[in-house]
Amino acid sequence: MNLPANTFVTVRDLLRYAVSRFQGAELYFGHGSNNAYDEAAYLILHTLKLPIDKLDPFLDARMLADEIASVLDVIERRTTDRVPAAYITQEAWLGDYRFYVDERVLIPRSFIAELIPDKFSPWISDPDGVENVLELCTGSGCLAIMMADVFQNAAIDAVDISTDALDVAEVNVNDYDLQNRIALVESDLYNKLEPQRYNLIIANPPYVNSASMDTLPDEYRHEPQGALAGGEDGMDLVRRIVYEASKWLTSDGILVVEIGNEFENAEAALPDLQLTWLTTSGGDDRVFLIEALQLQGQVGGRADAKFGA
Repeated sequence: MNLPANTFVTVRDLLRYAVSRFQGAELYFGHGSNNAYDEAAYLILHTLKLPIDKLDPFLDARMLADEIASVLDVIERRTTDRVPAAYITQEAWLGDYRFYVDERVLIPRSFIAELIPDKFSPWISDPDGVENVLELCTGSGCLAIMMADVFQNAAIDAVDISTDALDVAEVNVNDYDLQNRIALVESDLYNKLEPQRYNLIIANPPYVNSASMDTLPDEYRHEPQGALAGGEDGMDLVRRIVYEASKWLTSDGILVVEIGNEFENAEAALPDLQLTWLTTSGGDDRVFLIEALQLQGQVGGRADAKFGA
């Protein structure tokens, strides 16, 4: 878009322009911010290498020509190409945690992340006694890193089938200096794990059902589709995760799985289990918990029958 050279002078000018462009283009906000103003402010501050939590002191700062050009380029990518902000800045935040991301992984967002600071209380009564943790479908490694922070005595296996995703996860594990506590494992769920028992297994797997995949906003098309698509009812991997978990959990272990908007499909896919639904900012139907005792006996047979385990 060609604009007169003197159109923009201050950060305020560019902020106003960005908000107008974003709203006019009806962008989808679901990767960190939920409105045009916050996303515009973040992208401008990041591009100018300013603190992303301090907009006001810089609103009336006059800008150099190359700074204006850089910001306009970012606004154009976000508006015309619908590239999510996190892929433009190559960073994403979960709470106070910053992670490197690119288009090899989903942009970190998880309701499980809200539960980690409370250490899954009351189902885990002794966090210091948690020695082995497994995260399936780790992607960028963000949840594994957060768990390493709260379960100080735990060794964590972080699994993904995608080597590209594991390369990104390695960057984040190294950034947090957790190489000695987090092992990154290329595996189709449990298939290549060494036999052992885990106190805690968590998973935020692909769970979007096929009908919903067909209607995803353009922003989601930039993400790896295999990390989103969960089959006809969204439960292809969820079934495997649940029905094979009994082989991997300690007798008092727990399994925590995120399923997004697929509550009804999850209940239908796991009819023989009483799922405990955990409260998150998204409601009481986004994350379920199963205790190991629920899985013993009745589930192992189903796993063998369904998946040839």
